[in-house]
Amino acid sequence: MQTLTKERVPLSNYDVNESSAETSEPTSTAKCPAMGTAGGASAELGTTNNDWWPNQISVDPLLKGNPKSDPYEEGFDYVEEFSTLDLSEVKDEITEVMKTSVSWWPADYGHYGPFFIRMAWHAAGTYRVSDGRGGGGEGLQRFAPLNSWPDNVNLDKARRLLWPVKKKYGRKLSWADLMILAGNVALEDMGFPTFGFAGGRADVWEPDNTYWGNETEWLANKRYDASREADTLEDPLAAVQMGLIYVNPEGPDGNPDFKAAAADIRTTFGRMAMNDEETVALIAGGHAFGKTHGAGDAAQVGPEPEANEKLESVGLGWENSQGTGNGGDTISSGLEVTWTPHPTRWDNDYLRLIYKYEWEMEESPAGAKQWRPINIELGDMAPHAHGGDDVIPKMLTTDLALRFGDEEYDRICRKFLEDFDYFTDVFARAWFKLTHRDMGPRARYHGPEVPSEVLLWQDPVPSSSHPTILQKHMTRIALDNCGLTPAQLIRAAWASASTYRNTDKRGGANGARIALEPQKSWPVNAEVTATIEKLKEIQPESGMSLADLIVFAGSYAVETAASDGGVPVVVGFIGGRGDATQEQTDVDSFNHLYPVADAFINWSHKKYADSLDRMLIDKATLLGLTPPEMTALYGGLRALGVSTNDHGVLTDRKGTLSNDFFVNILDMDIQWSPVLDNLYQGRDRKTQEVKWIASRADLVFASNSILRAYAEVYASDDGQQQLVIDFIAAWEKVMNNDRFDV
Repeated sequence: MQTLTKERVPLSNYDVNESSAETSEPTSTAKCPAMGTAGGASAELGTTNNDWWPNQISVDPLLKGNPKSDPYEEGFDYVEEFSTLDLSEVKDEITEVMKTSVSWWPADYGHYGPFFIRMAWHAAGTYRVSDGRGGGGEGLQRFAPLNSWPDNVNLDKARRLLWPVKKKYGRKLSWADLMILAGNVALEDMGFPTFGFAGGRADVWEPDNTYWGNETEWLANKRYDASREADTLEDPLAAVQMGLIYVNPEGPDGNPDFKAAAADIRTTFGRMAMNDEETVALIAGGHAFGKTHGAGDAAQVGPEPEANEKLESVGLGWENSQGTGNGGDTISSGLEVTWTPHPTRWDNDYLRLIYKYEWEMEESPAGAKQWRPINIELGDMAPHAHGGDDVIPKMLTTDLALRFGDEEYDRICRKFLEDFDYFTDVFARAWFKLTHRDMGPRARYHGPEVPSEVLLWQDPVPSSSHPTILQKHMTRIALDNCGLTPAQLIRAAWASASTYRNTDKRGGANGARIALEPQKSWPVNAEVTATIEKLKEIQPESGMSLADLIVFAGSYAVETAASDGGVPVVVGFIGGRGDATQEQTDVDSFNHLYPVADAFINWSHKKYADSLDRMLIDKATLLGLTPPEMTALYGGLRALGVSTNDHGVLTDRKGTLSNDFFVNILDMDIQWSPVLDNLYQGRDRKTQEVKWIASRADLVFASNSILRAYAEVYASDDGQQQLVIDFIAAWEKVMNNDRFDV
């Protein structure tokens, strides 16, 4: 939780080309043929489509993970490679690196353990439960903007220190796994018993499109209302300022107010899936180790990695002109705080000191607000990180907020202080949750150190058998006679499976939680409840789990609808889903999967109707769909009649899997005009008869140039069969998104 307290610089004006007139090259008007920019790569880039049309929706988020960016061969299986590692050998090599200080970035106390803990924490700590984005599961700390956030200052060096380990194991050990594992190894080497470690995080090869806020300056704050109350933090954001992981350690916007800091902590950590006890354990546990760095004026610190155009810096940033620029001269957060007398040992000194002393505010050499104890005793002095005289242990505003800012935090701290073993256990579990929360189901956990205990936040689902051929046959007969329409069965399956989030691998059909609270009471599922209850009635004769039955019934209905359209097909079905119980379901946690809109079924709360087109892209991204998959799935669902109030069902043969939606949305004989509630009516240009009612999300397939290009493929005279084939492939993908067990 550190942040560089340097002058805020507008991102759009960040100019690192600061050569003097005497040393700079003459100005040239030549164009770089590769870049199309004046003066080559150092000149301003040309205007982009987003510059010209900033309000146009983009399908770029759907292109994340493009296989063309992956350097490994098709079929590369990272989990299989990881399973060949001798994890104990890897850990020994990380330990050796951790205890071998190098001249170009000397280790505090001769031990990089605290540095590696911070790296792992900041890799995982970007996770937010609201949309499942962030976290350490893909190694994104290597890329912008995370690699250049003020809060990640100098973590580029931590990754470079680990390069020899990564270099040795190559494809067998991802950066995503290595960064988290290094944090665990650091804790263990300093005496802390970790809860376990799971590997299996495959790296990605490009930055993602996560929304981190709309500020255009580092450390700016435009994410609260005028009151600046902690709970008005813009959703889905969790960090309090642009470029921070959690909260400002000096207090809200630099204000050293303990109560306000505690309120920020609760909001931020809560949005990162932590309760009060876990929050206190993480802060107190993490700050048992190491120090912060603010040895001098932050103005001496150079640009972050992405802004550093000096090729000789080989991708490193934050060069520091004070003294050696490292070691005792390091400037990172701007705060100069050593928390405890034993910075490389697991103990309870952090909490002991907070309660032993009264505290007074001071400024660090960099001018940051921090706190020093009054009348420190000699036995509580801390060692100098690089061999100088002992130093006075100090605290951040956010540290003391645990004692002075909140009664519940104070109570928890005192309990941890009295019972060190209990504190150790809570921190171990909270650290494991922090570093594994975004991995999703336990089926994605791999390696010899995976703990056997099943935790509620892992969304456990009991195992189930695969239905037999006879059971499937009998189920088809039961479905034919149950009185439910194909559209009802398809919508129920969609409602169950489409809760999946590709970000943190939560949700999906496995577990049949659509029949449990909170999902069964979500407004979006109001039309599904009766269908689920009817399926429960035929479940005994099907011999299937309810989770399997819901998906099987929807897929069977799709088969029937495709055949009715003249394209006989078989929809793939993978059984084996289990049924979770209410006790296995964390209601508060699952409510974060609550959809405010689902454009695929033309549903939204009224306040989101004017952004339903954008919500479509977000939903498709969470489902891991590509642009053609999203398009085919959308148009097919419309033709099948799976749409709220039949909006966008642009066909006279509803229930048949056809390309009618695309044919009619592109029909130039139809004239569209807006009506109430962000809906549009389509009239026959000759007769002025109202033919259709559509939403913003429907019309975007005719108005957006990229989506129209996909729609034209399916609207063509030869597009019917391709629509069916592509729809079923996308349908199967959504139904099986959460099947990491097969």
